[in-house]
Order: sequence, then C-alpha cells, then structure tokens
Amino acid sequence: MSPDFTPLLSTLGGALIGLSASAMLLLEGRVAGISGIVGGLFTPKPGDIGWRVAFLAGLVLAGIGGALFAPASVAVEIDRAPWMLVVAGLLVGIGTRLGNGCTSGHGVCGLSRMSPRSLASVLTFMAVGAVVAVAVGKLTGGAS
Repeated sequence: MSPDFTPLLSTLGGALIGLSASAMLLLEGRVAGISGIVGGLFTPKPGDIGWRVAFLAGLVLAGIGGALFAPASVAVEIDRAPWMLVVAGLLVGIGTRLGNGCTSGHGVCGLSRMSPRSLASVLTFMAVGAVVAVAVGKLTGGAS
C-alpha cells in the first residue's frame, strides 16, 4: 500500500465536499458546479456576480491556505510541457461547455441527485479522460 494513501483524510475531504455541495443546494438552491459558476461571470444577471466571486475566492483562498499550512499536501510534480497543459485546459473547457457541466456539477451534485444526464456525462468524461491519458502517455513517452 502506498504511503500516500490516507483513507481518513480522503474520507473527511469527500465528506466536506459533499456537505458544501449539499449546503449550496439546500440553502441557495444552486448546484455547486464550478464551470457553471465561472461561466455565469461571463454572462452575468443582475445581483448574480457577488456570490460567484465569493465562491471562487473561497476556492483560491483555501488552496493558498493549504499551501501555507501544509505545503506537502498540495505539492504537485508536472512532467509535461507547458503547451500541453494549455491545450489540455482548453480541451477540458470545451468539454465542460459541450457537456453542460464539469466533475463538480455532474459528478458530485448530479450523481447525488440521481440525474441520468449526469450519469451519462460522468461515464463519458471519465472514459475519455482515461483513454486520452493513456494515449498521451504512449505518444509522448511519459508516464500514463
């Protein structure tokens, strides 16, 4: 078993994500889908910007807090060229627009509401992600 395997912390993190998504849906009537929250900033409705900015600022500040208080928990080693990361980011963005949502919207919120559309989306993007990860690893000679 890997020394990085942390079932207690992983369970706690998952519970916090679920609790946060549930609170957002129950208290605000909104799905905590990150791509939708960001997308709403580009097509804002009156009175709709403040909560979106606050939500995204909370994500960024939590990451900064994690980096300050537990740097090893957010350490990442990337062995890909920067252009590959840009292309990957653009493809993920296009995919979230085509699928009307992302892993947080469909995977966390949609599946918990037993949405058939979210199930189809999650199965699709997980399968495509696995295939692309293996293909890129094979084509570039890197780890897959």
